[in-house]
Amino acid sequence: MIHLQAWAKRHNVSVEAMRELADIFTGVNTESTPKPAKPKSEAGVTNDVRLEAGRKGVRLFRNNVGACADIKGRLIRYGLANESKRMNEHIKSSDLVGIRPLLVTPDMVGGIVGQFVAREVKAGAWVYRGNDHELAQLRFMSLVVALGGDACFTSHDNSL
Repeated sequence: MIHLQAWAKRHNVSVEAMRELADIFTGVNTESTPKPAKPKSEAGVTNDVRLEAGRKGVRLFRNNVGACADIKGRLIRYGLANESKRMNEHIKSSDLVGIRPLLVTPDMVGGIVGQFVAREVKAGAWVYRGNDHELAQLRFMSLVVALGGDACFTSHDNSL
């Protein structure tokens, strides 16, 4: 985050704008919303997010990331942004990835395009701490957003 703060200072980006940007990426809702009496597990939140996505026409798929040995003992890596151990330590793709249909405005020919969507799902009581793991997840989401996609952390079902 130090690089981001230096960039913000160089370009005269206000502290308030940086806080808003952090809120967008961390899925922090600054408006008061009722919290459930018992926060949901990550699996429960994942189910809720996928159901809400379906209702909104967004198609999300589970993005399992890891590595295992095949029957010949060769290491097989799977999941997005997991081409090497080093890459996986630096950038971690989101739990759910998919696509949302977007109507292109008339000045863009009026067709429909797909927007890449990524959600990093957290349990209902989760709080962003900025540890190495979360920063690697944030790097992936920053890349998605920088290229026109929609990505954020979420611990509730209304993040779409």
